[in-house]
Amino acid sequence: MTQRTEITLEVGELSLDFAVDPALMTKYINALTPSNKVAPANNLLVTAVKPEHKDQLKPLLANPMTVIQLAGALVEEYAPTVEVTVKKRSATQSD
Repeated sequence: MTQRTEITLEVGELSLDFAVDPALMTKYINALTPSNKVAPANNLLVTAVKPEHKDQLKPLLANPMTVIQLAGALVEEYAPTVEVTVKKRSATQSD
């Protein structure tokens, strides 16, 4: 069973509802390249937005910076909070 997360982004006076799951987020991350960030972000937003909000989202997709900001907000909200600590290496050398 795939766990979906419902996320609402408020953009100005608009409320846009999205449904994100691990497969969708994996597809987005795998599509990112150093020279291609806007298209994967656009695809994430269009795929995740609830059908009843697609028409409200469309005008926001005209500006690539808005696309990046919206996708970034979606990813940030979806990401779990995980505490990571890096252990210091020992100063001894291995043989």
